Amino acid sequence: MFENLPAIIAGILVIADFAIRVAALIVIPRGRKPTAAMAWLLAIFLIPFVGVFLFLVIGNVKLPKARRDRQRELDRIIAEKAKAMPDPRGEESWPGWLPALFRQNRALGALPALGGNAAQLIGDYQASIDAMSAAVDTATRFVHVEFYIVSWDATTGGLFDAMERAVRRGVVVRLLADYVASRRTVGHDETFAELDRIGVTWKDMLPVRPLHGQYQRPDLRNHRKLVVVDGRIGFTGSQNLIDRSYRSEKNITRGLQWQELMARVTGPVVTALNGVFLSDWYLETGELLGDTENVPVDDVTVTASPGSLVCQIVPSGPAYDTENGLRLFLALVSSAREKVIITSPYFVPDEAMMYAITSACFRGLDVELFVSEIGDQGSVWHAQRSYYGELLRAGVKIWLYPGPYILHAKHLSIDDDVAVIGSSNMDIRSFSLNAEVLMLVHGRSFVEGMRAVEQGYRDAGRQLTLEEWKREPATATFLDGIARLTSALQ
Repeated sequence: MFENLPAIIAGILVIADFAIRVAALIVIPRGRKPTAAMAWLLAIFLIPFVGVFLFLVIGNVKLPKARRDRQRELDRIIAEKAKAMPDPRGEESWPGWLPALFRQNRALGALPALGGNAAQLIGDYQASIDAMSAAVDTATRFVHVEFYIVSWDATTGGLFDAMERAVRRGVVVRLLADYVASRRTVGHDETFAELDRIGVTWKDMLPVRPLHGQYQRPDLRNHRKLVVVDGRIGFTGSQNLIDRSYRSEKNITRGLQWQELMARVTGPVVTALNGVFLSDWYLETGELLGDTENVPVDDVTVTASPGSLVCQIVPSGPAYDTENGLRLFLALVSSAREKVIITSPYFVPDEAMMYAITSACFRGLDVELFVSEIGDQGSVWHAQRSYYGELLRAGVKIWLYPGPYILHAKHLSIDDDVAVIGSSNMDIRSFSLNAEVLMLVHGRSFVEGMRAVEQGYRDAGRQLTLEEWKREPATATFLDGIARLTSALQ
């Protein structure tokens, strides 16, 4: 019998391999984009057992059903409260497509468009943290802080000090931090010990603790960045709460510095930004704060000047059944009539986004893309580069922001009066796997400010031409192609 054992084992492996392939063909395409399904099938057919293991670990792009049910419950509560909010004025002067986009975002994310807002763009790294600190020093009721990465260091210390002063005044300070991202940061124990010392009430977002019944796909993360003070002042954008080097040894060795863009906002839209925090707090704690720490729109100062902004907060992520951020970007690029300007540190679009961007070029629009000349994540950087040739041939102007800076800002502007700023990259991960928050803004003054920021990128960087790209070595473009294939494994 033992003489036949190798043959028996080989037969079992052949049957298992065949069964895996058949099962993969049945299971993987269900509810999955063709590109993602093909990438997973390719992985499983080439390396069956490893591919199946990876699929079981990171193949589910949604959070557990209980958490998604909670999100739907919150959306119903938000939608009911939003009925009392007044519609923004001046619709007759908007682009004809904009009201429909506001309705789409409200249907998907529950939050309405609100008028009477003001906003200031802050591109200086330390200045944005100083502005948050100054706002926290005005708090009388509550401070809500939510970041993908939270770190107590020389750069962020002023905000920690401001939170401590707020707590001493009797202000409730709550903080949410992504469990994985913050804990893999240098000094994380000291950071959370400091939060405990100063009296901040903090919680982890999306903890991965299987022994405590807290588990989902480990790379489904909460990537949002926001601060809300008393429901009067808000901040959102690309910046994390950490030193500009991200306190990483390899970043410090390379001299890398992150370049960000944040928006300081006032007006009714701050209540919507606060609603995102309240939702995440409920998802993590089960505690509803809507009745005690929510600010009615009627109590918020409205900017009555002709230059006031209409803003809408758009949350997205794996707790939703739809890709809210991707749908917003697609609608904006497809609706543009003159220009599309995109800034994204990690640009790995899906097919629909690539078609929208290149089609804008074919319609005769001015389309520009701002990215970093160097990368901090090798696989993502190579995947991003794999799109450059197609974009350049279509007529997209690609601007490379110089090292040692990583252009980490995330924003998009179209024509002269519509823009988006927030935490979402224009990549597959942000579209499907990360919880993100975006702010859609209609207002010429805001876009003029963004135009000034974009011009700063041009002045600092250089334009990549098709002729230069054609001289790229074959080894580099080979790596780009491999990275592009693996990026679709979602």
